[in-house]
Amino acid sequence: MNSRKEQLAAFNRLLDIMDELREKCPWDQKQTLDSLRHLTIEETYELADAILDNDLTEIKKELGDVLLHIVFYAKIGSEKKAFDIGDVANSISDKLISRHPHIYGDVKVENEEDVKRNWEQLKLKEGKTSVLEGVPKSLPAVVKASRIQEKVASVGFDWEEPAQVWEKVQEELSELNEEVEKDHKENIEKEFGDVLFSIINYARFIGVNPENALEKTNKKFINRFQYLEKEAKKAGKNISEMSLTEMDVYWEASKEFFS
Repeated sequence: MNSRKEQLAAFNRLLDIMDELREKCPWDQKQTLDSLRHLTIEETYELADAILDNDLTEIKKELGDVLLHIVFYAKIGSEKKAFDIGDVANSISDKLISRHPHIYGDVKVENEEDVKRNWEQLKLKEGKTSVLEGVPKSLPAVVKASRIQEKVASVGFDWEEPAQVWEKVQEELSELNEEVEKDHKENIEKEFGDVLFSIINYARFIGVNPENALEKTNKKFINRFQYLEKEAKKAGKNISEMSLTEMDVYWEASKEFFS
């Protein structure tokens, strides 16, 4: 592992490289805050994939890509005389100190939940008008629902125990079923949304991250289906011409390798 001195030298090296690329590379010269945005989102998802796969080597690489983007944005900010990487670092340092009065002040906390409640209260004192103000509008719906529920829970708007939330899930499922039987298209969508929202809330109560859980299921399904395709091809079969019963044989076999 690198010493603190070596880590600072490595970061300084990155800043020097960024300066040189911005000065000499035609592609880097053309980039703007807006042009980098979609690339940053892509890099963040790649990091998220590596984390789900628990691939530490890949995590290191993807963290480098994300760090490059942070340095790039700061470089553009300095060119606009708006901020530089020092301002970025000082800003987050100031926030961390302010948001952790139990470390840097005399506030007492008993557990993680106390810390979360204090965090939201401090944000309101800083000028936020709503505890939900910090939830990005462009977040994927599953992540957004989870963050909304966490934030309102932090100020006491919450169920008391998992059984109550599960009862709510059952209630929403029943209401969805009623609308499906009536074939009310608009209401079906609304009730389906309520089911998803309540099941995401239940996930929080049982200690499951719903986004991670769903993505792991996505990966599992992809692996199993691709196994089915590969084995069918080995047997000289065209998957589009196979019956569901035939495909199910390979699907069941895939479970031995992808659980």
